[in-house]
Order: sequence, then structure tokens, then C-alpha cells
Amino acid sequence: MKKVLPFFFGIVVAWGVSIPLQAQKYSNEFLNIGISARAQAMGNAVIASTNDVTASYWNPAGLAAIPAEDGLQIGAMHAEWFAGIGKYDYLGFAIPFANGKRRLGLSVIRFGIDGIPNTLSLFDDEGNVNYDNIVEFSAADYAVLAGMGQQTSFLGGKLALGGNIKIIHRIIGTFANSWGFGLDLAARLETGGWRFGLVGRDISSTFNAWKVNFTEEEKTVLLNTGNDLPAIQSLEVTRPQILLGAGYLFQKGKVSLQPEVSLHVTTDGRRNTLVSGDPFSIDPSMGLEVGYNDFVFVRAGINQFQEEQSFNKGMYWSSRPSIGVGMKLGVFTIDYAYTDLGDSQNRYSHVVSLMANLKPKKQ
Repeated sequence: MKKVLPFFFGIVVAWGVSIPLQAQKYSNEFLNIGISARAQAMGNAVIASTNDVTASYWNPAGLAAIPAEDGLQIGAMHAEWFAGIGKYDYLGFAIPFANGKRRLGLSVIRFGIDGIPNTLSLFDDEGNVNYDNIVEFSAADYAVLAGMGQQTSFLGGKLALGGNIKIIHRIIGTFANSWGFGLDLAARLETGGWRFGLVGRDISSTFNAWKVNFTEEEKTVLLNTGNDLPAIQSLEVTRPQILLGAGYLFQKGKVSLQPEVSLHVTTDGRRNTLVSGDPFSIDPSMGLEVGYNDFVFVRAGINQFQEEQSFNKGMYWSSRPSIGVGMKLGVFTIDYAYTDLGDSQNRYSHVVSLMANLKPKKQ
């Protein structure tokens, strides 16, 4: 308890300090998409169960659950969102301490849309259209997360505590860029077959300092076409979020069954979620993983319950279902997920991820 109480006291203090800040809704949303095909297949309901290198993103405390004998664990992912328009990539490492009770995690994430045409130079000096003047640029978001998880005990169970320091860099071509910094704190408890997870994401509030870099010629084009010039410098603030998860691992011979329910609680005002309020909105997710002989896994999940308007102005509830499979082949684990099943707008996405354990040689 002496180790647990200061941890949660720190969460409360950081939360209280960050409440008065003014913030933008949906800031740094690329960090809410989620990494790994396993998580996407389970509707991102993995806050309590994740115990591999991807825990650095989902729940840093889960890093401590990786066995020390697994050595260096490497994870990678490639996903194409919105039917291939956006590219989402991840690379992560998890390194054990000598005592086996702590692990360091490092994650690098990029979400970008490439090949965007820049039409500011579409017209030449004489007012004629010149398509040769069109060049392409990228809008990309980058994040580096450095975290640690440490194993301890609590009421007979395995308690792990952890946290992340994150650095965020966002660019829009040569026009604008920002740098941001933030902090995550987390806890994970295993007792019997139960798994519980708690994450305070952006608990310190995450700050992005933006700088606009339009040239004088680009400013002239924008003003002549009726556009407003953005502020040269501005500060974007991401409010704290709380992620809760609870799951249970059933084991019967070679067959395992692992359901989980997670809650994503935001504090930046009313959102289009199943439970919508001001300042708190709650987005639930549910996932299920069935495994055989710790070799092959089948997964399904559902999340993002939203109220939408149909063409005839009627309102209805939509959701994002997903399915996936996984397989362990020696030191490698390969996972695949397919999301937005049956979406009439073809916003389906494919997610592929790979994980490897580079075990040290036995002496």
C-alpha cells in the first residue's frame, strides 16, 4: 500500500492542476486510434489484458507482465484507415531490467495522409491555370512514447504500476508544425483469472505549440481567395482521459476464452458517444479472444457507438464492429484485423501487426 497510495495521489494532484486549462476537443485524436491488430480486432477493449510490447501504448503498467525470459520484444504495425487514405504505422521495443520486475518500453507512431495536392500555385502570374505548378505535401502526426512498468503485489494479486512520457510532432506540409509533451500514468491488477486496468492518459494535459510558416506569396493567395490567415503561433491543449478495463481469462485444457469490457472517458466536453455529457463523455468497447493451444487466436469486438442521421433525417445508432485472427510461429506473432464490417460507405480498414521475442542465449 505504501507504493500504491503515492501513485494514485499523484494522479489526483495532476488531475486537479489540469482542470482549469482551456482545451480543444478532439486534440491529438490520432493517439486514440489504437495500435496492434489484436487490439483493433477486439474493438480496442484491451486496457486490462495487454501484456506485451504494445502495453507501452495501451497500459504502460502491462509492460511489467512480460516475462523476463522473453528478452527484447519488438512490435510493428501497418494499418490503412478510411479505405487506404490514411497510413498508420507503429514500431515498439520492450527491454527487461535485470531483476525481471521492471521493463522499459519505447514506441514510435506515425499517422499520415500523403500526396495531398497543393493548389496555392495553380494559377501563374497572368492568371492562367498551370497544372505543372501543383506539388504534393503530407499531413502527418508523430508520437514517441517512453514508458516503464514495475511489478509489485496487492491483496494477494499481481499489481503493476507504470507510466509514459510522450513527445508529439505534427506537420502540415511546410505550412505549419507543432511540438507537444504529455504524461500518462497507469495501473494493472491480476488476481485469479481477473484482469483490471486503469490509465490516466494525458494526465498532465498535453500541450502542442503550433507555428505557422506561410510564405508572403502564399499569404497573398489565401487572402485574395477569401481565406483567413491562421495565427502565427498558438497553443493546443489536450485534456486528460481515463481508460478503464476489466476482463477474465477462462482456461479449459488447450482452449482459452478472454472477454473484456473497456470504458474510454473523455473530459473535453460533450461528444457523440453512447454516454454523452459535459465535461465527461463515455465510449464503451467490448472484445473477445478465443485461443487454442496458445497458437491460434480468433477475435471479435465492437466499439464507437455513435448517433447518426440518415438521408430521411431520422436518427439511428451506429457502431464499429471488427474481427481478426492471430498466430504464434516460434518467436513471432502475426495478427490481422478487419474493421468497419458491412459499412455502406466503404470506410473499412485492414490492420496487420507483427511481434518478435529476441530471447537471450542461455549460458
